[in-house]
Amino acid sequence: MELPKFNDTFLPIIDILRDGRIVPGRELLRLVEEKYYSTLPPELLNQTTKSGDRLLENRIAWGKSYLKKGGLVHYPQRGYVQITEKGKSAKVETISIDQLASDVIGFYKPEGAISEKQEIANSSPQDLIDSGIEQIEDNVKIELLQKLKLIDPFAFERVILILLNRMGYGEFIETSKSRDGGIDGIINEDQLGLEKIYIQAKRYTDNKVREPDIRNFIGAMSGDTAKGIFVTTSDFDENAKKKAKAAHHTIVLVNGLRLVELMYKFGVGVQVKNSYEVKALDNDFFENEDI
Repeated sequence: MELPKFNDTFLPIIDILRDGRIVPGRELLRLVEEKYYSTLPPELLNQTTKSGDRLLENRIAWGKSYLKKGGLVHYPQRGYVQITEKGKSAKVETISIDQLASDVIGFYKPEGAISEKQEIANSSPQDLIDSGIEQIEDNVKIELLQKLKLIDPFAFERVILILLNRMGYGEFIETSKSRDGGIDGIINEDQLGLEKIYIQAKRYTDNKVREPDIRNFIGAMSGDTAKGIFVTTSDFDENAKKKAKAAHHTIVLVNGLRLVELMYKFGVGVQVKNSYEVKALDNDFFENEDI
């Protein structure tokens, strides 16, 4: 007997949530374990990750996370999970683990990627560590972008100003929430405030930023600055990019993917959950004449 892999938990999770109720995340872990894995021997149930988390709970949680990426479940509020219409219409008896893996996991691998077993066999331990960390980082960034699309627009503006400040820019000023003229904030380019940068933040779910948005932003910039940063959770259409590039001002465009990359790098909206220590042989120790 062995613990289920994280993709083995897809169908159990869907089954527990199929009635449509909203379930606390921790409760979902308990319900899945109780119904499907409670008969496993204690030595398996008590296995932990290197950071001390229960391994079974960790794998169920990852299963939930990947189902969310595949659109089969969603998080209606913080700490809770619920099946989606797509998840409800997915019939357990007709969905194989391979199909779920294709739908949910496949987009993480390039076309023509070798099989998982081949990849593991051809990878060094360091390769596997790096690949695992990369997948965790990608998951966090996806969740971070989804979170940004749900928060209050004014809170989103402040997140952008906090990020820029964390990146080393100087003090910032939030503009009035009424009649801000297309400017959401003003930040000093450096700690001494030698030059100002105007900020525009658009929290879009799907719509792209268009050329008129860039034109209005440029028009709202006063004569005391020639630099601006336009940030969005979505992306910019081609005309918007051309308008920014052709402007006499220096306009930097930051789309959703670039935004979460920066937030992850500078520790805004994320926190360290686990840290691992990897030890290597100390040859200097054995070559020391004192031993």
